[in-house]
Parts: sequence; structure tokens; C-alpha cells
Amino acid sequence: MKDFAAIDFETANRHPSSVCSVGIVIVRNGEIAERLYHLIRPAPNYYNPYFTNEIHGLSRADTDNAEHFPQVWAEIVPKISGLPLVAHNSPFDEGCLKAVHEHYEMAYPNYEFHCTCRASRRAFKKLPNHQLHTVSKHCGYELIDHHNAIADAEACAVIALKVFAA
Repeated sequence: MKDFAAIDFETANRHPSSVCSVGIVIVRNGEIAERLYHLIRPAPNYYNPYFTNEIHGLSRADTDNAEHFPQVWAEIVPKISGLPLVAHNSPFDEGCLKAVHEHYEMAYPNYEFHCTCRASRRAFKKLPNHQLHTVSKHCGYELIDHHNAIADAEACAVIALKVFAA
């Protein structure tokens, strides 16, 4: 697989529809072609302090002036059209994407998702764990800003290029 879009969502709280940022790295012909990052006003619009303080550092002050998901997604869709989506722990990201589509009553296309976490378990059996930072480091990418959606999407893209190489 040489053409795909690696995607990562961060959420404001435990609701999967509460996406507050999205990072997308578009890969064409086996090379990173484009990076997209957007803050999103979450739905529901509140932040779990644990998520802010211990995970991604985003707060309501960061997203109060951000667009809602439908506006952000409208900008993204033409860029990822026809591409499979890749995520590390894809059930989380796919669940967020489905939940936010449902929340806004948007039709959900059946996006093709691939999981780099599952694939890395098959490809790299001797790693101590298959967390994003561990696997990306094994693939030559030092993940500096873990839980920043664009950094995580880029790490995922690097992994995908190794584990899904055709």
C-alpha cells in the first residue's frame, strides 16, 4: 500500500464524538505528500481535566473559536477521497469518526480502515510493546510530541509504510 491517509484524532472527553483535533498525513507513491492539522470544537464541548493535563494538553481555550467537525471534514474529504485510512489502534479512530458523523447526522461512507497496531504485532513480534512511540521508533521515526494529532498521524504513516509495504 503506497497511497493512503494516516489519521489520528484526539478527544476532549470520553465521548468518541468529542474530537478536538485531527491530524492527517497523506501518502502518495510511498512518500508523504501532505500534512493536515485542525483543531475542532468538540461535541460535547467540555474537557475532561485528565485529557488536558495528562494526554494532549488541549483545553476549551484552544478550541472555542475552532470550527465544528462538519466544516473541518468538508475541507478534508476531497483530499482523502479514494484513499484507505490508516490509524494506530484503528478501532479508536474509526469509532471517533463514526460517532462524530452520527452526532452531526452526516452520512457515513464506509471508509476502508487499516490498523498499524495490529499489523505491527504481526510484523514486529519481539518489540516490548506495540505502542505508537515504540513501534515508530523501531521504524526509524522518533515521536517527540506524542498525542499531538499530526505527530501521531505522521508516526502512523511511517509505520504503515513499513508494515503494509507491497
